Amino acid sequence: MHKPGDVVLGGLFEVHYSSVFPEWTYTTEPQQPSCKGFDILGFRQAMTMAFAIDEINKNSDLLPNVTLGYSLYDNCVALVIGFSGGLSLASGREEQYLFEENCTGTPPVLGIVGDSASTSSIATSSVLGLYKMPIVSYFSTCACLSDRKQFPSFFRTIPSDDFQVNAMIQILKHFGWTWVGLLVSDDDYGLSVARSFKSDLTQSGGGCLAYLEVLPWDSDPAELKRIVEAMKESSARVVIVFAHETHTLHLMDEVLRQNVTGLQWIASEAWTISPVLQIPKLMPLLRGTLGIAIRRGEIPGLREFLLQIRPDQNDTDQSETNMVRQFWEFNFGCKFAPVSKEALCTGEEDLQNTNTEFLDVSNLRAEYNVYKAVYALAYALDDMTHCVPGRGPFSGHSCANLQKMEPWQFVHYLQNVNFITPFGDQVLFDENGDALPIYDVINWLWLPDGKTKVQTVGEVKRSHSKNEVLIIDEDKIFWNFASKKPPKSVCSESCPPGTRMARKKGEPLCCFDCILCSDGKISNKTDSMECTSCPDDFWSSPKHDHCIPKKTEFLSYHEPLGICLTAGSLLGTFLCAFVMGIFTYHHSTPMVRANNSELSFLLLVALKLCFLCSLLFIGHPRLWTCQLRHAAFGISFVLCVSCILVKTMVVVAVFKASKPGGGATLKWFGAMQQRGTVLVLTSIQAVICTVWIVSSSPAPHKNTQYYNDKIVYECDVGSTIGFAILLGYIGFLALLSFLLAFLARNLPDNFNEAKFITFSMLIFCAVWVAFVPAYVNSPGKYADAVEIFAILASSFGLLVALFGPKCYIILLRPERNTKKAIMGRAIPK
Repeated sequence: MHKPGDVVLGGLFEVHYSSVFPEWTYTTEPQQPSCKGFDILGFRQAMTMAFAIDEINKNSDLLPNVTLGYSLYDNCVALVIGFSGGLSLASGREEQYLFEENCTGTPPVLGIVGDSASTSSIATSSVLGLYKMPIVSYFSTCACLSDRKQFPSFFRTIPSDDFQVNAMIQILKHFGWTWVGLLVSDDDYGLSVARSFKSDLTQSGGGCLAYLEVLPWDSDPAELKRIVEAMKESSARVVIVFAHETHTLHLMDEVLRQNVTGLQWIASEAWTISPVLQIPKLMPLLRGTLGIAIRRGEIPGLREFLLQIRPDQNDTDQSETNMVRQFWEFNFGCKFAPVSKEALCTGEEDLQNTNTEFLDVSNLRAEYNVYKAVYALAYALDDMTHCVPGRGPFSGHSCANLQKMEPWQFVHYLQNVNFITPFGDQVLFDENGDALPIYDVINWLWLPDGKTKVQTVGEVKRSHSKNEVLIIDEDKIFWNFASKKPPKSVCSESCPPGTRMARKKGEPLCCFDCILCSDGKISNKTDSMECTSCPDDFWSSPKHDHCIPKKTEFLSYHEPLGICLTAGSLLGTFLCAFVMGIFTYHHSTPMVRANNSELSFLLLVALKLCFLCSLLFIGHPRLWTCQLRHAAFGISFVLCVSCILVKTMVVVAVFKASKPGGGATLKWFGAMQQRGTVLVLTSIQAVICTVWIVSSSPAPHKNTQYYNDKIVYECDVGSTIGFAILLGYIGFLALLSFLLAFLARNLPDNFNEAKFITFSMLIFCAVWVAFVPAYVNSPGKYADAVEIFAILASSFGLLVALFGPKCYIILLRPERNTKKAIMGRAIPK
């Protein structure tokens, strides 16, 4: 189709969707391929360009005094035809033409709107780009066309596949589909998408491809059968198809033949609104399809323009290739040159009475892109006509003019266009020739009357931060499943909090096992790659999804063990007080007065302190209790053992003094000497404790070595050497007392206290010898319990062994509580 004008714009459109190529031989003249299958929507796109040019010519504000013309070619979905048309547009239809006013030939076009297929655009732009001929495509989406070095004069009003791929990934993320199949056509469009989809999907972490299949260009049935069988075997429930409608149609026929159901189809913009696929036999499979569609727009006045189309009987082109005549024959089912019984076309048929998509302007998408492309070229020309000489953008601030315009000058103005369409969309091109990207998200709805409604349910656009923003209304989406909900399409179910993902060897990243976090580690998010360790004072919860404070352990007054030990300590203290009361009441009797009653009372006080100091080992350790417990324990036991040692020494001295010449011995064991000895021996222990506390003080310590999930509060002794000296000093005094008492055990006396001292020291030493290994091998609070037990056992041993026999005589055998009985001169019966 051609229309003359001062400036002619070219157009390449898909008016037929198949072509037949004759066989060429060396003996025959080459024949042109023939186009088959009239595409009524492709024709409407061509008519949209004609409408836009007609509208611009009527607009006095845009390109005044300049009339635009057009020259439209049909590509027949064949590369060679589209490429040939592009070259014809660039070079002109006549053998000669002149760049002068009142030129006699048909001028070549200044810009081309098209082509639709990416492969055709690549071929045409590769050649015409050498001459900087501007091409504005309305449907070519291959990301490769954004390469400005290879395609310096290519522009487009449709987003590139890079954006379409990212838009698809946003949809997958929105619905949680991480395991999907991808089918692409065997051309630049499909193969480019395949490369982008694989890399972008992995980088975004949005999922994995269960399979990637390339649809055969010739729709080979065997290959299609293999592809559909692979789809049936896969667990992926979501299938994305980047292919042209013809290839998708052959695919769906095979899917229908094998009765593959339960799939969620996602359509690329190449077939998402194609009526060829919206047929009754396929709709049970394809209803509920989600797709990325070209931005829908409104073009006021287009329907009225389309209604004015008429085949001109006076047109010099009466051939079968006349687009309008072919449309008329297709639309009304008649022929201008009928054969046999075919109806005759008159050219007066009423378009308004036909029920076709041709007049339905409620869903203009590709047409809207064509409209924007024509206006982009017009605004570029308009900017050029407003150039002021001396202020121009070219060498010497010159301007271009229509008569001598170079293509690269036109590219300059086209690169800088910026305008708003009547629908409110801004049109401008980035440095790669890409328009502002925006897509509609559509959903196929099969109505009860058998018609298909392609409804818009959202949009994807690029924000100012160059991130894709998805806005979608899920309530409007129809799902082709019994649940009426989005399907699940995952290789492995999400790992809940408390687990981590462990990739399966040899399988995609989306196929994994969920491994429970080890003790002390948690994950609080779904699909965590790693488990994180809890802080030192925290431990993992039973579900390993959050950290909880560790349980604390120390010897408490509230637990049975602490209660028993406390009771033992208080019982010992009470018995000491009871014995002290007996001795006080019977203080004048020989049994009490024998062998220095003052030491006996001091010993009882020391034993009481020993019993009470054990209470410092119970309860939450604090600095003062840690410092005091060992000091009190050491000093109390030294005081106790010192008293026993002095008593033993006195017994030995008395019996030695009873022998001839031994009277001088007693002068060294008077009351003052006894008190002084006890004081000195106890002071030595006090000095040891003071040095220990000052130099390396015991302190509270949180021990996490015994248990992973518990904190054991204990007292760190600070200096092990200090603790060993404290115990060693007590052991030394106890051993010395034991040896002296053992040597004096057979001295002649009815009540020889040395025997009982020997027995008590034997108990004391046995307890503390057993204490050392038990203490070392007892963890946490049990070490404190062992030490308390040793204190109580040794204290009870001393109390019973030393004061038990005396209390027995005082209370139950008072007749033996006499001086004679004690001296052995008379033994009462």
